[in-house]
Amino acid sequence: MSAFTELLGREYAGKLGEEADRFISYSVEGALRIEALLKALLSYWEVAERSHDTFAPIDSGAVLAKALLNLQAAVTESGATITSGPLPTVEAEEVLLMQLFQNLISNSIKYRGKEIPRIHVSAEREATGWLFAVRDNGMGIDPVDCERVFGMFKRLHGSEIPGTGLGLALCKKVIDRQGGRIWVESEAGHGATFKFTIPARRNSHPPGAKAEHEQR
Repeated sequence: MSAFTELLGREYAGKLGEEADRFISYSVEGALRIEALLKALLSYWEVAERSHDTFAPIDSGAVLAKALLNLQAAVTESGATITSGPLPTVEAEEVLLMQLFQNLISNSIKYRGKEIPRIHVSAEREATGWLFAVRDNGMGIDPVDCERVFGMFKRLHGSEIPGTGLGLALCKKVIDRQGGRIWVESEAGHGATFKFTIPARRNSHPPGAKAEHEQR
């Protein structure tokens, strides 16, 4: 639907008057929003309805690198700098962990402040597993909303910033399947740090002695 609406807009732009151009623009925007929402709902449904878990030892640093490749356009457009410390091998589902990294980093880029986005990913060992953190210098979140943001369709900025309200809900669903938990520590105007845990299983290993890397 969005493709045909955009085609209609290109074909008749400026030919039917300003009011018609405005209506066509509204139609294109609406179609694109519906398309984005359907894709987000499909992703959420795929995670929620997975019949079994296929945990395997994976290098979370390599998974982060793949997620950053998928986000290259957004990283380039925003000028974001994304760094990470050494990241561990964990037992997880690779596609879901990649989706988790993508959503959290994309969220940090989307809700950036006036400064160029700076995002850092880190992990540390805990008694029961691994604690990951994705820290940014963005708009931040009022502490009263820090739990609400993980609900479905819960958006704090209305139509000011495009989105479906499902990104963080999907992150929570992914971590729920891992048996971990996810939360955010933030203050409005002072950036946010999203934290999540991945429980240790039979083959979890400490991070290798690899140098901190940066993508820009």
